[in-house]
Formats: sequence, structure tokens, C-alpha cells
Amino acid sequence: QVQFVESGGGLVQPGGSLRLSCAASGFIFSDYTMGWYRQAPGKQRELVATCTAGDTTRYADSVQGRFTISRDNAKNTVYLQMNSLKPEDTAVYYCNAAPGTYFAWGQGTQVTVSS
Repeated sequence: QVQFVESGGGLVQPGGSLRLSCAASGFIFSDYTMGWYRQAPGKQRELVATCTAGDTTRYADSVQGRFTISRDNAKNTVYLQMNSLKPEDTAVYYCNAAPGTYFAWGQGTQVTVSS
């Protein structure tokens, strides 16, 4: 059974930083491109960043230069370092495989950017 457990969210002031973690299980993690996604209230879920098995990364324009995705295949874990956070980054953040290879979604972790 595939499972994602996201953690590391919280309340942070604008300009602050957070590091999200996602522990994955139930599939061969190292075979998959992994992604971080987010869903803000009243909006559709959007792709934030991806990281291939070979550590090639891509980012949405809205987070380019501020967020960094990374992975540890030995720990079946993917990370998202978020710097220079803005109020518009407020959302529930999820990890999953890349678009087109989704598994069931986890609970996500709430990130709130507010003064």
C-alpha cells in the first residue's frame, strides 16, 4: 500500500523559511520522479516542483529561485526547502509521484505565511 507522510509545515512570517519532508512507502521510490504540489483554499492543486531519480529538478515560475526540492533515495524521502516565503505560498502541501504517475494522496502539511 502506497503511503505519503508529509511534515514540516507551520505558521511563518513573510520572508521566513520552512523545510518540508515527505516519507514515502509502498513503491520503488528510486524509480519515480517525485513532486511537491500545493492547494490553496478555493483553488486547484498545482505542481510546485519535481525531482527526477537522477536529481534533475524543475520548478513552477512562482517559486523559482525561492524553493529547492531534493530527495534521499536511501530514506525514501523527498524534501522541499522554502525560503523567502510569501502570503501567496499559503496552502496545503503534498508530495506524490510526477503528473501521470500519481498514487493516492496523503494528508498533506499546512503552510501558512502571515504576519
